[in-house]
Amino acid sequence: MAAKKYTRRIISLVVAVGLAGALTYAFWPRAALVDMGTVIEGPMQVTIDEEGRTQVHDPYTVSTPVTGRLLRVEVDPGDEVTAQETVVARMLPTTSTVLDARSREQARATVTAAEAALRVAEAAVNKARADRDLAASNLARTQKLFDSGISSQAALDNDARAARAAEAALDTARAAISMRVAELNNAQAAARNFDGAGSDTSANSAADEVHPLLAPISGRILQVLQRSETTLPAGTPILEIGDIRNDLEVLSEMLSTDAVQIAPGDTVIIDQWGGDTPLNGVVARIEPRGFTKVSALGVEEQRVRVTIRFTDPPEVRAGLGHGFRVEVRVVTWSSDKALIVPAGALFRQGGNWAIFVVEDGVARARPVEIEANNGLQAAITDGIADGDTIVLYPPAGLEDGQKVAQRAAY
Repeated sequence: MAAKKYTRRIISLVVAVGLAGALTYAFWPRAALVDMGTVIEGPMQVTIDEEGRTQVHDPYTVSTPVTGRLLRVEVDPGDEVTAQETVVARMLPTTSTVLDARSREQARATVTAAEAALRVAEAAVNKARADRDLAASNLARTQKLFDSGISSQAALDNDARAARAAEAALDTARAAISMRVAELNNAQAAARNFDGAGSDTSANSAADEVHPLLAPISGRILQVLQRSETTLPAGTPILEIGDIRNDLEVLSEMLSTDAVQIAPGDTVIIDQWGGDTPLNGVVARIEPRGFTKVSALGVEEQRVRVTIRFTDPPEVRAGLGHGFRVEVRVVTWSSDKALIVPAGALFRQGGNWAIFVVEDGVARARPVEIEANNGLQAAITDGIADGDTIVLYPPAGLEDGQKVAQRAAY
């Protein structure tokens, strides 16, 4: 009898101990399974990404200088032409045009206007050159002050940006000279047609003479607007010519909220153009006037046209022509040595940003200072160090001081 009582006690004790152990195991705090990563130091950029298209900065349209019959145009898009040498079209002026004194005077007036426009363009080049020299002097002066510790980094950056903008303005003014020279040549050719016709004794013989139209600039045929033989009035566009090699640029229509964050001279990465490696460029011009554009989703957006100039040699972008689609990334911030963490590792703690750092299997919340964030990565200036283990995408219930463990990878 005593043996049975002793056996029941032992069994009861074993059951009680087992039950206590099971309850303890069930309610014992377990480590939260999370994804972990490591803080790394490396290069990082913040960019504004947008689509763009290439264009020739100064395309030139060849038009009929007089009323007459245009013979069939034999050149094709892509053909190379040489200024004042290559014949791009031929015309037979009509008798009425040859004898029209008013048209002759209009042609001469056009020459006078083209000469005046050329003088204005030359004056603009002189002004742009003076502005460039002044900006270079200011930059050199600020550089000396900065080296002496008197001037700030911001002042040096502003003067450097002003110098780049002045250089871009000088390039634009020089391009305008080429355009004005081409316009003057075209106007002089039209005037010569009238003057030569007026010296003939027979109006019919002058009308039967074929007048060649020469290429005003060296480059390539971009577009043939009128190919078939037909009678056209003066001023009708025939074809377009552009210098794809030396005058190609990129036009991007950016959101106005993005455009205010960039400035002329900012570095641009040109990608998705069809080549193996991205191209390099700089912001050349930001138009001061925005416009409304409806997106593919039907949303009205305010856009601003931004012009980007290539900085790579033309050989690098061989095959890229007028009107090609590209993607541009304007660099607004960059660093070669930034402490980088995934943007998903950050969370709000009060009014500041924080991150969970894993120390001996325990998650510790640390406030951090963010220098830049591109949506995928963030550059941290204070609060963590290179090589720290952090919690990626912390769950909502994770608390400071809670044990954590690496989630198994599948």
